[in-house]
Amino acid sequence: MSTVLISVSDKTGIVKFARELKNLGWNIISSGGTAKILKENSIDCREISEITGFPEILNGRVKTLNPKIHGGILAIRNKNDHMKQLQKYNIGAIDMVVVNLYPLEETINKTPKPEDKKIAQDVIENIDIGGVTLFRAAAKNYKDVIVICDSKDYSVIVDNLKSKSVNEDLKLNLAAKAFRYTAYYDSLISNYLTYEKFPTYVSMPLKKLSDLRYGENPHQEAALYSNGTEINKSVVISARQIHGKELSYNNYLDLESAWRLVHEFDAPACTIIKHNNPCGCAEGSYTKDAYLKALSCDPISAFGGIIAFNKPVEEDTAEEIGKIFVECVIAPGYSKNALDILIRKKNIRLLVQEIPYKEDKNVIEYRTVSHGILAQDRDNLLSVEIKPITRRQPTREENDSLDFAWKIARHVKSNAIILARGRQIVGIGAGQMSRIDSLKIAVEKMKYINHILDEKKFSLVLASDAFFPFSDVVEESAKAGVTAIIQPGGSIKDEDSVRAADDRNMAMVVTGVRHFKH
Repeated sequence: MSTVLISVSDKTGIVKFARELKNLGWNIISSGGTAKILKENSIDCREISEITGFPEILNGRVKTLNPKIHGGILAIRNKNDHMKQLQKYNIGAIDMVVVNLYPLEETINKTPKPEDKKIAQDVIENIDIGGVTLFRAAAKNYKDVIVICDSKDYSVIVDNLKSKSVNEDLKLNLAAKAFRYTAYYDSLISNYLTYEKFPTYVSMPLKKLSDLRYGENPHQEAALYSNGTEINKSVVISARQIHGKELSYNNYLDLESAWRLVHEFDAPACTIIKHNNPCGCAEGSYTKDAYLKALSCDPISAFGGIIAFNKPVEEDTAEEIGKIFVECVIAPGYSKNALDILIRKKNIRLLVQEIPYKEDKNVIEYRTVSHGILAQDRDNLLSVEIKPITRRQPTREENDSLDFAWKIARHVKSNAIILARGRQIVGIGAGQMSRIDSLKIAVEKMKYINHILDEKKFSLVLASDAFFPFSDVVEESAKAGVTAIIQPGGSIKDEDSVRAADDRNMAMVVTGVRHFKH
């Protein structure tokens, strides 16, 4: 008769599975908690302590770590000396291992990583030792031992046992799954215990949330993964989709950019993202006002864009959104009438994220290169100290607008030039090889909006994500009507730009912080 060892923390489906195995003639050995529930359901089994001749000790920390168990799992069946040793030491072969581990992930998510490095005992006690060892032993000997780590596989194994078709390919697939599970589990532990920013060895606990419609292009397959230790519930991947077809890879990239940018602001704000760059962003006295201002920045590029709001969407805003083609909208909520209007558009995707975005502390960003990964701190430092460097200092109104434009600059691909009036973007130049070309694009974009704005009410200001290598941007922006500039400073030719600004009675301030975004 074949023997199965069952030791599960999550008992979902285990009684039915054990009964099926018993009906197929399997012997069952089990750990204390699992044995108890099986016996309560009239399923005969032997406890591990009966096999080892040794009780569970150290409050359950040691149960299965015994040669009587691991010898039975690791013995290679077609090696005579292995089988003779089992016989010599009276060790029974174990042909299947069914295990899942202590609920470490749930414990970590309820116990945020402490800044003082005092790790909670709850987390320590949920680090499984014996279960991981059982997995590794069984998976290593997968040709002779079936290993199951997922209750979804119970029915698969039963069906295959009934048809006598548990082949080596299936065993190999289950073994690989077990190793992935233990690797994920270990990465949860290592990430939680690690305080070093860039350690020599890094593992990321990634869990698949869903398949995506496609990648950057329809011929590319894609999937969405979450960080297993993610406890920030304010992020895009925690949002609820309430309408529309499934999201694509590009949708998530743009939603992430939109959601982070719109929460730079406290007043009602809207941002419209296209190809990971904002093509419009504005604050308003209410949501519709913010949306119309954002849209007016570049209504052509807004077609097929991603829209984010930091306040709930009301009926009047929904009516305006309904006038153009939009890929996705994400907001803290929607009024009933707004939702009724928006869901008339079959292809629009609507997401709700009720928790305002909050940046995690000490976030490390990762980016792939061929056969490698780059890691860096997230760019979340707006300035060191804003310092005027021209004869004329900005007016209060210019300062307010410069603050708005500067917050947007770090969300725009380099080279980035942002033109703003009041708390509204009126032109964006993004991702160009030269800064002067970005300015030309921003000025060209501004032509679409000039007739909408009251130019007498707000001055035109400019934000640049990096310093000016030459004075040309200052000179050309003055021709476009710019009166004040914010930029990092630090060029060896800063004086040329300052002189050009002074000659044109422009105000310029520097921040001491660059915001390249590649």
